[in-house]
Amino acid sequence: MAVSARRRRTREQLLAVLARHDALSRAELAALTGLSRSAVGACVTDLVEQGLVGEGPADERTAAGPGRPAAVVRLRRGAGIVLGLDFGHTHVTAAVADTEGRILVERGVILDVDGRPQEAMDAGARLAGAALHAAGHTMDEVLGAAAGIPGPIDVPTSVVREPTILASWIGLDPEAELEARLGRSVTVANDADMGAWAEHLYGAGRGIDDLLYVKASHGIGAGLILGGRPYRGATGIAGEIGHTQLPGAINWCRCGNQGCLETVVSVGAVHRRLAHVLGGSLGETVAVGEGGEGGGGLPPMAVLAASPAAARVLTDAGRTIGRVLADLINCLNPAAVVLGGELGSAGEPLVAGVRESIDRHAGQAGAGAVEVLAGRLGARAELLGAVATAIRQTAAPR
Repeated sequence: MAVSARRRRTREQLLAVLARHDALSRAELAALTGLSRSAVGACVTDLVEQGLVGEGPADERTAAGPGRPAAVVRLRRGAGIVLGLDFGHTHVTAAVADTEGRILVERGVILDVDGRPQEAMDAGARLAGAALHAAGHTMDEVLGAAAGIPGPIDVPTSVVREPTILASWIGLDPEAELEARLGRSVTVANDADMGAWAEHLYGAGRGIDDLLYVKASHGIGAGLILGGRPYRGATGIAGEIGHTQLPGAINWCRCGNQGCLETVVSVGAVHRRLAHVLGGSLGETVAVGEGGEGGGGLPPMAVLAASPAAARVLTDAGRTIGRVLADLINCLNPAAVVLGGELGSAGEPLVAGVRESIDRHAGQAGAGAVEVLAGRLGARAELLGAVATAIRQTAAPR
């Protein structure tokens, strides 16, 4: 049975406060949240029954002393669940995880996300429900939810406003759309930002507090971690490098301009060059599936990269990406660049090309001063970033 919106907000408030404290009495919970003692008491009882919190004596000394032991409430770490959603250009994936980050169930579907936003939102909600059901949980048990989308979100309004990317999404508020479908609040951010956060926490960028993450797939985008925190910029478009115009490039881009970076080094563009150098069998596969993330049945980039001819194509793509990154590196002075997305899985050939351009064009901030690393999380980085963001949401003040 679904709980009321007021009870859900009360529960989220209590869980957020408990996530920041080791143990609190009911009176302390009421004081910190501003809720009435009766509301706190009813909610704590529900949370205990659900197995999300425990209630007992503060410590052994208190329990052993005279009189009634002082009871405190503690969050059961790892007992709660969160929901992560990844909206790629051509897919939607939902995952249920525990608050330690372990994925319990994952569900996905191939879909034209760019051109059919309402259908994508519907699919996200449907997949979330299916994953929760398969995991044996309900939406009422979800402590935090987050989603990544393949375009910039206006930070002040949470609305998609950038006219050159996701044109069908202009004016859409993904947070409101998902909240209406799921019945709970959802944190939404750019998918490259989610990938950056995941690689920072779990992957190649673990322990590196200043890094640039590049998602090189159907589109090209970057996520920034500065000072150990995600950085999205004043309006949410920090890292939107895919539409940087390259000298001499003339291909028309979906944004309406010519010569954008993603027209030269997106997965589709690189596959077309690979088809040219590797022969007809690859070309036939590309013709069927070049539009989608995951390559439409193409061999993984790491397999293709084993061919010397393909490695040269990938290294050249890396040089192009690296030339654009060099300017960012000069401005931000990061410790590392992490290459993700489908192209990132190519490994050393792409890394070598990016390294070469950074060494040539980034000056003291780049030449030998910044690591260039292949991402470790592959195509799952953005989904894992959404899960990590949802976990972070449970500990954030509201």
